[in-house]
Amino acid sequence: MNFHFAYRRYCLALRAPVRTAQGIWTEREGILVKLQRADGAKGDLNAVGYGEAAVLPTFGTETVEEVEVVCREWGDRINVAQMEGLPARFRCLRHALATAREAAGGQVLPEMRPAVGVAALVSAGPGAIKQIREKGDSGFRVFKWKVGVGDRADELSLLDDVCAALPEGGKLRLDANGAWDRRWTERWLERCAERPVEFLEQPIAVTARGADDVLRGLANDWPTPLALDESLGGDGDIQRWIELGWPGVFVVKLSLLADVVGALARLEKAKAKVVFSSALETAVGAKAALRVALAWNGEPRALGFGVWPLFADRRFDGPAAAPFLRSEDVSRIDEGAVWNALS
Repeated sequence: MNFHFAYRRYCLALRAPVRTAQGIWTEREGILVKLQRADGAKGDLNAVGYGEAAVLPTFGTETVEEVEVVCREWGDRINVAQMEGLPARFRCLRHALATAREAAGGQVLPEMRPAVGVAALVSAGPGAIKQIREKGDSGFRVFKWKVGVGDRADELSLLDDVCAALPEGGKLRLDANGAWDRRWTERWLERCAERPVEFLEQPIAVTARGADDVLRGLANDWPTPLALDESLGGDGDIQRWIELGWPGVFVVKLSLLADVVGALARLEKAKAKVVFSSALETAVGAKAALRVALAWNGEPRALGFGVWPLFADRRFDGPAAAPFLRSEDVSRIDEGAVWNALS
């Protein structure tokens, strides 16, 4: 099968800086792709599909420059053999092409749940307290607080105040982005005990010595669940942690997976605890990820997509952050309008 092919690179300013233990994000880079049938086979030759290569080199993906080189070499035509022949390391581009090909090829997509809860992203530091109260008043019950950003002792001392700001029945997700060593992780896990903390996400950096063994040991020694995020940089990492018998949560950024169907099948077979999370992609990548997240057959945990408004130019945002994300909110996303906004 042959396709007309086009791509557009983006570099979008964020509405407000996003602070993590890995640094401060002020902009997001990536590439959108567009496919349209160009052969004489039966089907709708006018069908168009869009996809997004929301690269995150800090997660081990290809760079936006590497993607652009490949796209430029392809020109305005591409066939299935070229798509499937991409090296495995181009997982974000493979993901983008698979998403676009599904739509352009007229594939039937799985039915989505009517609605799933959303976790609200709140800022690092004491500003989270006010945000939790405001978002709690609007109906949110799950909150993601970035830690490992400021002074360690100051952040730890804030935990009780942050928990006190939670609405009745509220839960807190702590995301350290690999900021700590074992000793500091244990201090946090000790403080989290008997507090409304749903899980502690990626406390140990992937590059730390013996990181896998440390994470497994902590997960088995403490009652507060741990979650993997950066440790799941690619499809193979998911399989590896399943084989290791990971007892905690898998935080899955679908936009970073080359083979979404295969990865989810493995997670479902393992009866894994899965939380689907944003990679701070545009509405194009968000629509593809959310369609899959709302069709997941496992336990529907609150989605880590409470990130919008995200971009300074709101034309690139996904659905406005709300306590629940509805399937019609996802279906309403107009990928063509996002594509045209880059012209």
